Amino acid sequence: MPSNLSPLGALPARFRRPRVLIVGCGDVGQRAARLLVPRVRVLALVRDAQQAPALRALGIVPLAGDLDDAASLRRLAGIATRVLHLAPPPTHGTADPRTGALLAALARRTPPAALVYGSTTGVYGDCGGAWVDETRAPHPHTPRAQRRVAAEARVRAFGRAAGARAAVLRIPGIYAADRAGGTPRERLLRGTPVLQPEQDVFTNHIHADDLARACLLALWRGAPQRVYHVSDDSQLKMGDYFDLAADLYGLPRPPRVSRAEAAQQLPATLLSFMGESRRLRNARLKRELRLTLRHATPASGLLPKK
Repeated sequence: MPSNLSPLGALPARFRRPRVLIVGCGDVGQRAARLLVPRVRVLALVRDAQQAPALRALGIVPLAGDLDDAASLRRLAGIATRVLHLAPPPTHGTADPRTGALLAALARRTPPAALVYGSTTGVYGDCGGAWVDETRAPHPHTPRAQRRVAAEARVRAFGRAAGARAAVLRIPGIYAADRAGGTPRERLLRGTPVLQPEQDVFTNHIHADDLARACLLALWRGAPQRVYHVSDDSQLKMGDYFDLAADLYGLPRPPRVSRAEAAQQLPATLLSFMGESRRLRNARLKRELRLTLRHATPASGLLPKK
Protein backbone atom coordinates (compact mmCIF):
# COMPACT_ATOMS: atom_id res chain seq x y z
CA MET A 1 0.00 0.00 0.00
CA PRO A 2 1.42 3.44 -0.89
CA SER A 3 2.94 5.20 2.08
CA ASN A 4 0.88 8.35 1.64
CA LEU A 5 -2.44 6.51 2.01
CA SER A 6 -3.74 5.52 5.44
CA PRO A 7 -3.86 1.75 6.04
CA LEU A 8 -7.52 0.98 6.67
CA GLY A 9 -6.73 -1.27 9.58
CA ALA A 10 -4.61 1.27 11.47
CA LEU A 11 -6.77 4.35 11.97
CA PRO A 12 -6.08 6.33 15.16
CA ALA A 13 -8.61 6.58 17.99
CA ARG A 14 -9.93 9.96 16.82
CA PHE A 15 -11.73 8.20 13.97
CA ARG A 16 -14.21 6.82 16.49
CA ARG A 17 -15.97 10.16 16.16
CA PRO A 18 -18.66 10.55 13.46
CA ARG A 19 -17.01 9.96 10.11
CA VAL A 20 -18.11 10.11 6.50
CA LEU A 21 -16.58 8.02 3.73
CA ILE A 22 -16.75 9.51 0.23
CA VAL A 23 -16.46 7.03 -2.61
CA GLY A 24 -15.82 8.90 -5.84
CA CYS A 25 -14.26 12.02 -4.36
CA GLY A 26 -14.09 14.12 -7.50
CA ASP A 27 -15.36 17.66 -7.91
CA VAL A 28 -18.72 17.22 -6.17
CA GLY A 29 -17.27 14.94 -3.51
CA GLN A 30 -14.63 17.52 -2.66
CA ARG A 31 -17.24 20.29 -2.49
CA ALA A 32 -19.17 18.16 -0.02
CA ALA A 33 -16.01 17.41 1.93
CA ARG A 34 -15.20 21.10 2.34
CA LEU A 35 -18.54 21.56 4.06
CA LEU A 36 -18.01 18.52 6.28
CA VAL A 37 -14.38 18.82 7.33
CA PRO A 38 -14.92 21.43 10.05
CA ARG A 39 -17.51 19.21 11.74
CA VAL A 40 -16.77 15.53 11.11
CA ARG A 41 -13.90 13.32 10.04
CA VAL A 42 -13.93 12.82 6.27
CA LEU A 43 -12.33 9.86 4.52
CA ALA A 44 -12.12 9.21 0.79
CA LEU A 45 -11.49 6.03 -1.16
CA VAL A 46 -8.56 6.62 -3.51
CA ARG A 47 -7.40 4.39 -6.34
CA ASP A 48 -4.52 6.60 -7.50
CA ALA A 49 -1.98 7.48 -4.81
CA GLN A 50 -1.12 10.68 -6.68
CA GLN A 51 -4.50 12.10 -5.63
CA ALA A 52 -3.69 11.72 -1.94
CA PRO A 53 -1.72 14.97 -1.33
CA ALA A 54 -4.50 17.15 -2.76
CA LEU A 55 -7.09 15.41 -0.59
CA ARG A 56 -4.93 15.74 2.51
CA ALA A 57 -4.63 19.46 1.83
CA LEU A 58 -8.43 19.65 2.08
CA GLY A 59 -8.41 17.86 5.41
CA ILE A 60 -9.56 14.55 3.90
CA VAL A 61 -7.97 11.24 4.91
CA PRO A 62 -7.26 9.23 1.72
CA LEU A 63 -7.77 5.46 1.95
CA ALA A 64 -6.30 3.08 -0.61
CA GLY A 65 -8.80 0.97 -2.50
CA ASP A 66 -10.15 0.14 -5.95
CA LEU A 67 -13.80 -0.54 -6.70
CA ASP A 68 -12.65 -2.90 -9.46
CA ASP A 69 -10.68 -4.95 -6.91
CA ALA A 70 -13.09 -6.27 -4.29
CA ALA A 71 -10.29 -7.61 -2.11
CA SER A 72 -8.93 -4.08 -1.65
CA LEU A 73 -12.23 -2.96 -0.12
CA ARG A 74 -12.61 -5.55 2.64
CA ARG A 75 -11.40 -3.33 5.43
CA LEU A 76 -13.94 -0.64 4.55
CA ALA A 77 -16.35 -2.58 6.76
CA GLY A 78 -17.26 -0.51 9.80
CA ILE A 79 -14.98 2.36 8.80
CA ALA A 80 -17.68 5.04 8.49
CA THR A 81 -20.97 5.98 10.08
CA ARG A 82 -22.18 7.50 6.78
CA VAL A 83 -21.18 6.83 3.17
CA LEU A 84 -21.53 9.11 0.13
CA HIS A 85 -21.21 7.02 -3.03
CA LEU A 86 -20.55 9.15 -6.13
CA ALA A 87 -18.40 6.75 -8.15
CA PRO A 88 -19.69 5.96 -11.66
CA PRO A 89 -20.36 2.44 -12.94
CA PRO A 90 -18.06 0.84 -15.52
CA THR A 91 -18.44 1.99 -19.11
CA HIS A 92 -19.79 -1.31 -20.41
CA GLY A 93 -22.52 -3.83 -19.63
CA THR A 94 -25.88 -3.29 -17.94
CA ALA A 95 -24.84 -3.95 -14.32
CA ASP A 96 -22.64 -2.10 -11.82
CA PRO A 97 -20.20 -4.50 -10.15
CA ARG A 98 -18.40 -1.55 -8.53
CA THR A 99 -21.42 -0.72 -6.41
CA GLY A 100 -21.85 -4.42 -5.67
CA ALA A 101 -18.26 -4.69 -4.43
CA LEU A 102 -18.64 -1.60 -2.23
CA LEU A 103 -21.87 -2.79 -0.65
CA ALA A 104 -20.44 -6.25 -0.01
CA ALA A 105 -17.53 -4.67 1.84
CA LEU A 106 -19.79 -2.41 3.90
CA ALA A 107 -21.97 -5.39 4.86
CA ARG A 108 -19.11 -7.33 6.43
CA ARG A 109 -19.40 -5.48 9.74
CA THR A 110 -21.69 -2.88 11.30
CA PRO A 111 -23.24 -1.08 8.31
CA PRO A 112 -23.29 2.70 8.05
CA ALA A 113 -26.32 4.48 9.46
CA ALA A 114 -26.85 6.21 6.12
CA LEU A 115 -25.79 5.64 2.53
CA VAL A 116 -26.37 8.17 -0.25
CA TYR A 117 -25.94 7.15 -3.89
CA GLY A 118 -25.58 9.67 -6.71
CA SER A 119 -27.50 8.38 -9.74
CA THR A 120 -28.78 10.09 -12.88
CA THR A 121 -32.14 11.32 -14.17
CA GLY A 122 -31.31 9.44 -17.34
CA VAL A 123 -32.94 6.39 -15.72
CA TYR A 124 -36.31 7.74 -16.90
CA GLY A 125 -35.45 7.69 -20.58
CA ASP A 126 -37.47 9.93 -22.89
CA CYS A 127 -40.63 11.30 -21.25
CA GLY A 128 -41.74 13.47 -24.14
CA GLY A 129 -41.28 16.67 -22.16
CA ALA A 130 -43.67 15.57 -19.41
CA TRP A 131 -43.33 16.59 -15.78
CA VAL A 132 -41.69 13.79 -13.80
CA ASP A 133 -41.62 13.15 -10.06
CA GLU A 134 -39.86 10.41 -8.10
CA THR A 135 -42.82 8.02 -8.31
CA ARG A 136 -42.37 7.55 -12.05
CA ALA A 137 -40.94 4.13 -12.90
CA PRO A 138 -37.50 4.11 -14.54
CA HIS A 139 -37.44 3.28 -18.24
CA PRO A 140 -33.78 3.49 -19.27
CA HIS A 141 -33.07 3.71 -22.99
CA THR A 142 -29.27 3.33 -22.91
CA PRO A 143 -26.83 0.86 -21.31
CA ARG A 144 -25.43 3.82 -19.34
CA ALA A 145 -28.83 4.40 -17.74
CA GLN A 146 -29.43 0.67 -17.28
CA ARG A 147 -26.26 0.43 -15.22
CA ARG A 148 -27.56 3.20 -12.97
CA VAL A 149 -30.92 1.48 -12.51
CA ALA A 150 -29.09 -1.69 -11.50
CA ALA A 151 -26.96 0.23 -9.00
CA GLU A 152 -30.00 1.98 -7.51
CA ALA A 153 -31.71 -1.37 -6.94
CA ARG A 154 -28.67 -2.76 -5.14
CA VAL A 155 -28.33 0.32 -2.95
CA ARG A 156 -31.96 0.21 -1.87
CA ALA A 157 -31.82 -3.55 -1.26
CA PHE A 158 -28.72 -3.00 0.88
CA GLY A 159 -30.58 -0.40 2.92
CA ARG A 160 -33.49 -2.75 3.56
CA ALA A 161 -31.28 -5.71 4.47
CA ALA A 162 -28.83 -3.75 6.63
CA GLY A 163 -31.32 -1.43 8.30
CA ALA A 164 -29.50 1.58 6.85
CA ARG A 165 -31.10 4.73 5.43
CA ALA A 166 -30.18 4.39 1.77
CA ALA A 167 -31.15 7.41 -0.33
CA VAL A 168 -30.83 7.71 -4.09
CA LEU A 169 -30.19 11.12 -5.64
CA ARG A 170 -31.18 11.35 -9.29
CA ILE A 171 -29.01 14.08 -10.75
CA PRO A 172 -29.36 15.97 -14.06
CA GLY A 173 -26.68 18.04 -15.80
CA ILE A 174 -24.17 19.47 -13.31
CA TYR A 175 -22.71 22.90 -13.99
CA ALA A 176 -20.50 25.46 -12.26
CA ALA A 177 -18.11 28.10 -13.50
CA ASP A 178 -15.32 26.68 -11.31
CA ARG A 179 -15.85 23.07 -12.43
CA ALA A 180 -13.78 21.51 -15.21
CA GLY A 181 -16.02 21.47 -18.27
CA GLY A 182 -18.77 22.85 -16.07
CA THR A 183 -20.08 25.51 -18.46
CA PRO A 184 -21.09 25.55 -22.15
CA ARG A 185 -18.39 28.09 -23.00
CA GLU A 186 -16.12 25.73 -24.95
CA ARG A 187 -19.02 24.27 -26.87
CA LEU A 188 -20.22 27.76 -27.75
CA LEU A 189 -16.75 28.69 -28.98
CA ARG A 190 -16.78 25.61 -31.21
CA GLY A 191 -20.13 26.64 -32.65
CA THR A 192 -21.76 23.27 -31.96
CA PRO A 193 -25.37 23.46 -33.15
CA VAL A 194 -28.52 22.86 -31.14
CA LEU A 195 -31.96 21.74 -32.25
CA GLN A 196 -34.62 23.97 -33.75
CA PRO A 197 -37.12 25.10 -31.08
CA GLU A 198 -39.96 22.95 -32.37
CA GLN A 199 -37.78 19.81 -32.17
CA ASP A 200 -35.84 20.71 -29.04
CA VAL A 201 -35.93 18.81 -25.73
CA PHE A 202 -36.37 19.93 -22.15
CA THR A 203 -33.22 19.55 -20.09
CA ASN A 204 -32.54 19.87 -16.37
CA HIS A 205 -29.68 21.31 -14.34
CA ILE A 206 -28.15 21.64 -10.89
CA HIS A 207 -25.27 23.79 -9.70
CA ALA A 208 -22.41 21.75 -8.26
CA ASP A 209 -22.54 23.63 -4.94
CA ASP A 210 -26.27 22.97 -4.53
CA LEU A 211 -25.67 19.32 -5.37
CA ALA A 212 -22.95 19.04 -2.72
CA ARG A 213 -25.28 20.53 -0.12
CA ALA A 214 -28.04 18.13 -1.15
CA CYS A 215 -25.66 15.19 -0.69
CA LEU A 216 -24.95 16.23 2.89
CA LEU A 217 -28.59 16.86 3.71
CA ALA A 218 -29.47 13.42 2.36
CA LEU A 219 -26.84 11.83 4.61
CA TRP A 220 -28.60 13.21 7.69
CA ARG A 221 -32.20 13.81 6.56
CA GLY A 222 -32.81 11.33 3.77
CA ALA A 223 -35.65 8.89 4.40
CA PRO A 224 -34.95 5.14 4.15
CA GLN A 225 -34.77 3.86 0.57
CA ARG A 226 -36.01 7.21 -0.73
CA VAL A 227 -35.40 8.76 -4.17
CA TYR A 228 -34.83 12.50 -4.59
CA HIS A 229 -34.53 14.67 -7.68
CA VAL A 230 -31.62 17.05 -7.16
CA SER A 231 -32.62 19.60 -9.78
CA ASP A 232 -33.06 23.34 -9.84
CA ASP A 233 -36.27 25.24 -10.68
CA SER A 234 -35.53 25.98 -14.34
CA GLN A 235 -37.72 24.81 -17.23
CA LEU A 236 -35.32 25.24 -20.12
CA LYS A 237 -35.07 23.54 -23.43
CA MET A 238 -31.53 22.61 -24.37
CA GLY A 239 -31.16 25.34 -26.97
CA ASP A 240 -32.48 27.96 -24.55
CA TYR A 241 -29.84 26.92 -22.01
CA PHE A 242 -27.08 27.48 -24.55
CA ASP A 243 -28.62 30.76 -25.67
CA LEU A 244 -28.67 31.91 -22.05
CA ALA A 245 -25.03 31.01 -21.60
CA ALA A 246 -24.04 32.69 -24.84
CA ASP A 247 -25.74 35.92 -23.76
CA LEU A 248 -24.06 35.82 -20.34
CA TYR A 249 -20.63 35.26 -21.90
CA GLY A 250 -21.07 37.74 -24.75
CA LEU A 251 -20.69 34.98 -27.35
CA PRO A 252 -22.74 34.22 -30.47
CA ARG A 253 -25.74 32.01 -29.91
CA PRO A 254 -25.31 28.50 -31.35
CA PRO A 255 -26.78 27.71 -34.78
CA ARG A 256 -30.11 25.89 -34.87
CA VAL A 257 -30.48 22.77 -37.00
CA SER A 258 -33.13 20.14 -37.63
CA ARG A 259 -32.91 16.76 -35.95
CA ALA A 260 -31.97 15.19 -39.29
CA GLU A 261 -29.11 17.67 -39.71
CA ALA A 262 -27.98 17.07 -36.12
CA ALA A 263 -27.78 13.32 -36.81
CA GLN A 264 -25.31 14.06 -39.61
CA GLN A 265 -23.19 16.59 -37.70
CA LEU A 266 -23.04 15.46 -34.06
CA PRO A 267 -21.50 12.45 -32.28
CA ALA A 268 -23.76 9.65 -31.00
CA THR A 269 -23.19 10.52 -27.34
CA LEU A 270 -24.38 14.08 -27.80
CA LEU A 271 -27.30 12.94 -29.91
CA SER A 272 -28.42 10.59 -27.13
CA PHE A 273 -28.94 13.58 -24.82
CA MET A 274 -30.98 15.26 -27.54
CA GLY A 275 -33.27 12.25 -27.66
CA GLU A 276 -34.64 12.55 -24.12
CA SER A 277 -36.97 15.27 -22.87
CA ARG A 278 -38.40 15.68 -19.37
CA ARG A 279 -39.06 18.27 -16.69
CA LEU A 280 -38.21 17.31 -13.12
CA ARG A 281 -40.26 18.11 -10.07
CA ASN A 282 -38.06 18.91 -7.06
CA ALA A 283 -40.68 19.35 -4.32
CA ARG A 284 -39.38 16.36 -2.37
CA LEU A 285 -35.88 17.86 -2.35
CA LYS A 286 -37.20 21.05 -0.78
CA ARG A 287 -39.81 19.55 1.51
CA GLU A 288 -37.96 16.54 2.94
CA LEU A 289 -34.30 17.49 2.68
CA ARG A 290 -35.18 21.16 3.25
CA LEU A 291 -32.68 22.40 0.69
CA THR A 292 -32.91 26.06 -0.29
CA LEU A 293 -31.35 26.40 -3.72
CA ARG A 294 -28.66 29.03 -3.99
CA HIS A 295 -28.92 28.86 -7.78
CA ALA A 296 -32.57 28.34 -8.64
CA THR A 297 -31.74 28.70 -12.35
CA PRO A 298 -28.50 28.62 -14.36
CA ALA A 299 -28.78 32.38 -14.88
CA SER A 300 -27.25 32.95 -11.44
CA GLY A 301 -24.69 30.15 -11.48
CA LEU A 302 -23.03 30.16 -14.91
CA LEU A 303 -20.86 33.19 -14.18
CA PRO A 304 -17.76 32.99 -11.94
CA LYS A 305 -18.19 33.99 -8.32
CA LYS A 306 -17.24 37.59 -7.57
